[in-house]
Amino acid sequence: MTDKTNRRVLIVVENLPVPLDRRVWLEATTLAGQGYRVSVICPTGRGWDAQYEEIDGVHIYRYPEPPEAHSGALSYAREWGGALWHMFRLARTVRRERGFDVIHGCNPPDLIFLLALRYRLSGVRYLFDHHDVCPELFEAKFGNKGVLYKIMKLWERMTFATAHVSMATNESFREIAIRRGRMSPDDVFVVRSAPQIEKFKPGPADPEVKKGASTLIGYVGVIGQQEGMDLLVQAAEHLIHSLGHKDVHFAIVGFGPEVPNVIEDVKSRGLEPYFTFTGPLYGDDLLRVLNTADIGVAPDPKNEMNDISTMNKVMEYMTLEKPSVQFDLKEGRASAGDASLYAMANDPQDFAAKLADLIEDPEKGHQMGLLGRARVLENLSWDHSAPHLLAAYDRVFER
Repeated sequence: MTDKTNRRVLIVVENLPVPLDRRVWLEATTLAGQGYRVSVICPTGRGWDAQYEEIDGVHIYRYPEPPEAHSGALSYAREWGGALWHMFRLARTVRRERGFDVIHGCNPPDLIFLLALRYRLSGVRYLFDHHDVCPELFEAKFGNKGVLYKIMKLWERMTFATAHVSMATNESFREIAIRRGRMSPDDVFVVRSAPQIEKFKPGPADPEVKKGASTLIGYVGVIGQQEGMDLLVQAAEHLIHSLGHKDVHFAIVGFGPEVPNVIEDVKSRGLEPYFTFTGPLYGDDLLRVLNTADIGVAPDPKNEMNDISTMNKVMEYMTLEKPSVQFDLKEGRASAGDASLYAMANDPQDFAAKLADLIEDPEKGHQMGLLGRARVLENLSWDHSAPHLLAAYDRVFER
């Protein structure tokens, strides 16, 4: 058996602090539990502000949270340029204090390959953890395939060319690594983003969260340009004012740059009494809201990015036995199967009709929820993903 205590890993992530980034934290603690010596470089933020700390055997080095870019090449250059500078700075510290044999880079951005190239000459291997399809992400944000899109495609190609091994979040991402990235199928592993069932447990509802409504519709996730919150608000308006389902309430959990715009949209449509924006919630506070919800929603519109992306929120609804409504996305169906209803692409009125279907037939929703949790327990929990993570690491150390 290989002595994994001599395997030293540096995980690098830009868009969320650790341990708040649940996928990265599960990866880090799984490796540490197998005897790997794990270090992480990430930003501060959301209450995780210590520049260095050790949690559960994982050594975390943080840099000041960069200003989040929302539009324009200059703003992205400031965010990513500053983050890269700190990654190079902290990598020198980690190299000196703990060492590393593998750099595990989590995109976005598709620029961490530059750090990998810096240490590749010293024999350090690069494992690319493919979280987002950045070219499609930019197209979804800006609505065109301009210069930035072409730059994203170039960076993606260079990332795959640098990587010894790639981890895909689903089969669609694996196909991109093989086709666009030209990686050998033997070097691409599917490691699904999956909930930890020990922490996501169905529990009692809290009547206070429902605000007196019979049906609580819950959303959890980022609130950005590409999450379809405008479509959700339109669906809510149709559900309440056209279909007559006024005994409902929407609990919106999360943070992101579009929160003020979504709140203003709700106000302009006279829907304020039907919406609560909780901000970000974690741990027991998050479970209290989600366990109270009767239906989970994933209004991510159908586009080239969302169609091939696995939505963590859908997995969380399923784990908590909640039926969900989403638009008809390829990977959405692959994840949820019969645990979700699927509205016609980007049609808020059909989305509202699907919500009405579940409101009017709660037993149907209950059965869908049971199917969803069974699906997670049988195939989709982190317990099923962890062996693929460890296999990817065995492969990268073989290389």
